[in-house]
Amino acid sequence: MSRAMKLAVMGLCMQASAALAAGAPGATELDARTQALAGELRCLVCQNQTLADSHAPLALDLKAKVREQLAAGRSDEEVMIYMTDRYGDFVRYRPPFKASTWLLWLGPAALLALALVAFARLMRRRATQSDAQFEADPQEPTDA
Repeated sequence: MSRAMKLAVMGLCMQASAALAAGAPGATELDARTQALAGELRCLVCQNQTLADSHAPLALDLKAKVREQLAAGRSDEEVMIYMTDRYGDFVRYRPPFKASTWLLWLGPAALLALALVAFARLMRRRATQSDAQFEADPQEPTDA
């Protein structure tokens, strides 16, 4: 293939990719809204990733559903309500604080407080024990 032919093919490819990137007039706005909303929803398979970050088949389907609803004219809040009604508050990456989700919000703090109390009690009990109750350090010479 001649150099001129290669340049012509490369030019056509660049024009085609620019046309695809431009897409429909509102496509970039729709994609941005889809990506933003997918960042607020949890992947039901991965659970530690948002829909935007996950490549699981279910996550891709849910992201397509979000895009479809946004394209149909629904607001971000309507889409979020739809997803929450269908999959529960767990689908939200930051679930609202209410009676059914209080454990999600307060559970880690309660476990940390419980661990600190247990550690404090252990240290207090050890402080009251005499040195004779502990094993001798193997590196220290003993008096024999």
